[in-house]
Amino acid sequence: MNVDETDLPGFGVRKDFMTQSGRRLGVVTHRDGGTELIVSAWDDPDTCQASIPLTADEATTLGNLLGGQRIVMQLTEEHREVPGISTRQFHVAAESPYRDLPMGKAAVRTRTNVSIVAIMREGEVLAAPGPDVVLRTGDLIVAVGTEEGLDRAAQILRNG
Repeated sequence: MNVDETDLPGFGVRKDFMTQSGRRLGVVTHRDGGTELIVSAWDDPDTCQASIPLTADEATTLGNLLGGQRIVMQLTEEHREVPGISTRQFHVAAESPYRDLPMGKAAVRTRTNVSIVAIMREGEVLAAPGPDVVLRTGDLIVAVGTEEGLDRAAQILRNG
């Protein structure tokens, strides 16, 4: 995929790409730290049809959603032939009792036999995170296990 980067003097940087449907989709990162999601017009890829300002948390969540889904799809495909094994993703909510604590405090693997295989954070993938990785609000956790274990893991991360 070809990503075009355009310096916007005094304003920031635009990074975008042409979708298969013929629209440009991108992000403008402002010099002041702000972020905008931009979508081109159908009939003119150089004309912006929509500009959606995003807070830092919203930009992080959108990145996690898009990146996390790709990881889950890949893992689901890899585990398709293993009966009883599923892949699921969980968000760490602000209300989680494990927010801002090392992941090991939740003892998810010990309590559920579920493996946390990745954490998506701010568009980055933390593969095979260890028990010392601190969970943050908005983290997208990718886990593999039985349906029952995954249900229990979701409860633990939500309620303790």
